[in-house]
Amino acid sequence: MSLRSPLARVRGLGSAKDGTSHWWAQRLTALALIPLTVWFCISVIAMSGADYVTVATWAGSPLVGGLLILLIVATFYHGALGLQVVIEDYVHREMVKLVMLLVVKATSLVLALTGILSVLILLFSRT
Repeated sequence: MSLRSPLARVRGLGSAKDGTSHWWAQRLTALALIPLTVWFCISVIAMSGADYVTVATWAGSPLVGGLLILLIVATFYHGALGLQVVIEDYVHREMVKLVMLLVVKATSLVLALTGILSVLILLFSRT
């Protein structure tokens, strides 16, 4: 027994079979962000009042640099996934929706790459 209307069956309308992977990606990035954000906040609070060289040395260590890159990637990917859902659900004009999705994805990509490049500069520079 199908819950779709006969017209929907004829048109082939129904699940795009993409929602589950999107849902899982959003949940996994949220789970990854919990310990990464707690670690980052505690680290920044512990370094309050530190000078630039101390913070740059901290961020330039391989373990911290790797964790910062993971935090940046997870943050911007999770944000882009969330904004995509909001745009798809609440923007009804197709052209506006397409433009907004492209802007969100491009902005997320540029900002994430900027953050990653900044961490890599700290990792490979000698202070």
